[in-house]
Amino acid sequence: MNLDLPTVLPVIWFGVIGFGVLMYVLLDGFVLGLGILAPFAEDGDQLDHMMNTAAPIWDGNETWLVLGGAGLLAAFPAAYAIVLSSLYLPVLVMLIALVFRGVAFEFRFKARRAKRFWGGAFAVGSFFAAFAQGVVLGALVEGTPLQEGRYLGGALDWFSPFSMLTGAAVVFGYALLGSTWLILKTEGPLQRTARLLTRPLVLVVVAFMGLVSTWLPFLDSRVMARWFEGANFLWLSPVPLLVLVNAVALWRSAMREGRDVAPFLLTLCFFVLGFAGLVLGMWPNIVPPSLSLWEAASPPSSQGFVLAGLVVLLPLILGYTAWSYHVFRGKVRADVGYH
Repeated sequence: MNLDLPTVLPVIWFGVIGFGVLMYVLLDGFVLGLGILAPFAEDGDQLDHMMNTAAPIWDGNETWLVLGGAGLLAAFPAAYAIVLSSLYLPVLVMLIALVFRGVAFEFRFKARRAKRFWGGAFAVGSFFAAFAQGVVLGALVEGTPLQEGRYLGGALDWFSPFSMLTGAAVVFGYALLGSTWLILKTEGPLQRTARLLTRPLVLVVVAFMGLVSTWLPFLDSRVMARWFEGANFLWLSPVPLLVLVNAVALWRSAMREGRDVAPFLLTLCFFVLGFAGLVLGMWPNIVPPSLSLWEAASPPSSQGFVLAGLVVLLPLILGYTAWSYHVFRGKVRADVGYH
């Protein structure tokens, strides 16, 4: 069987990059959510407890962000150039905020007099990193002005009501991930606080998903058009139906004592379903509205060479990620943690 490599390799790399981005969102999203929820901690000890739930595994999560960015550069250099040209400022804000968040995470456990400052820095860095990621998402979905594969817009074309909406949506989505992570990993007063926060966050996240979905048909990027072309809606309709079912199940499980695993898993499903809907709407473009996978792809020889290395690297990343989460499974007590 002969494979048409110029056709197949871009599809494989699109899947790899999508998988890397999704894994980053799922795994680092709840840590950013902890930072967003930091102002709700009753005192410094409770914030210590919140941060200790993620301390052993948080920095390994960003491996997936590196994989997604490096994969985009190697496999789709034209798309990489357009994304950086059009979204330079929000990407820069995201990276600075992630560094700020990381420094604050480590310094807070060692600080004495400046502990409150670093707790605030952890919250601020997490908020701006999450908001910037939402802005990047919204700007990509809204569409990028292109001519023959070149970006035609200015430095602030990413700024729009829609990108601000998606920025806020991602902040609340990560906060929901953070609250359900606390339900999973803690007990006692902190878990009760997390349960109380989860139900209103479910309502807000569902409302944002509805607003974004309602707005999509009016964008020039045609991301939503694929859903209504021909008979596409018939086989794509399970996605929004599953979102509604998932929302009801999450709402019910959030306040049930003893149901500690289900809220977090159902929140992860929220993100997976939303990501699936986005990918289905964008296909076959990697930069809406008009740059396809094959137009942005690097030569097959380059994609094949890097893919050979990925075959070795990806199982290692998956292996140590699974191992670290397995080792640090279970509840985290308030009196035990990273110092």
